[in-house]
Amino acid sequence: MHFLDQAKIFVRSGAGGPGAVSFRREKFVEYGGPDGGNGGKGGDIIFEAVAGLNTLIDFRYTQHFRAPRGMGGSGSNRTGAGGDDLVIKVPVGTQILADDEDRTLLLDLTKGGERVTFLRGGDGGRGNASYKTSTNRAPRQHGTGWPHEEAWVWLRLKLLADAGLVGLPNAGKSTFINQVTNAQAKVGEYAFTTTRPQLGVVRHHQREFVVADIPGLIAGAAEGAGIGDRFLGHIERCRVLLHLVDANDEDVAESYRIVRDELAAYGAGLDEKPVVVALNKIDTLDDELIAALSAELEEASGAEVIPISGASGVGVDWALDRLLDAIGPAQGAVAADDQGEDAIEWSPV
Repeated sequence: MHFLDQAKIFVRSGAGGPGAVSFRREKFVEYGGPDGGNGGKGGDIIFEAVAGLNTLIDFRYTQHFRAPRGMGGSGSNRTGAGGDDLVIKVPVGTQILADDEDRTLLLDLTKGGERVTFLRGGDGGRGNASYKTSTNRAPRQHGTGWPHEEAWVWLRLKLLADAGLVGLPNAGKSTFINQVTNAQAKVGEYAFTTTRPQLGVVRHHQREFVVADIPGLIAGAAEGAGIGDRFLGHIERCRVLLHLVDANDEDVAESYRIVRDELAAYGAGLDEKPVVVALNKIDTLDDELIAALSAELEEASGAEVIPISGASGVGVDWALDRLLDAIGPAQGAVAADDQGEDAIEWSPV
């Protein structure tokens, strides 16, 4: 499946149907006169967030969405059929942006099953029966129906994850996510093996959380160097970042600072998020060198450094523990202090 996180589409709601001009005159039936019915309402444009989708690739091939218009009214005071609503299904985490210079945010769908009416269909026009008055017994006017609404909009997907992996190219992010999840991210001995974000579900200490791996950052990514910083939007909603630094780099402190500078240049508060710093690929070094590099990295980051090896699994559980601490308790969990003195341990029997 190809990954696409931006798409431009055209949406148009349905116009209202016209009212009818009709007159009733039947033999042996009293009170003839106007009996034109109202027109039907046009269909709405509705966006729905659907769990299980993680790409906007479908919108590359289908870019125009038009809801049907309402049907016209008819005689015998019959109202026209309304147009069906058009539901556009998008991945959870999709933003709807206006097609202007500032890309104004219009909608942000962050919950599965969330449905929002974006463009309302036009109301149907009035039939001539509704224009009848004591002084206008045979009206011939009718409403043509309210017009549709239309717009060009941008869809932008920001993946929802609890933890995000950042680092220079070849820092071992793909190897790490393959080690802790069932993801099958591409791994290679060259830069930018990861060309699109990857998601994986970690199961650790009877907890589950989602990890996002994005392409590596290099100096000048904010100005478009390398793959650039366009994929950083996928970790804007992460609660914590795991910063991996390759222990084989010539200057691990400089490697750390390069990525931090790019996060700060991107903005959106990425440089203010809680971060867990890990020195990766320690399986290629001895204990003395690991201690020296960890101390150097701690001085540059001001945080505890966790030596790990994504390939062999050494220290990975330690890093996952720190991520769980930063993510916080699972939703719906009750703290032990809040259970009261009479709380008892749950038992199935």
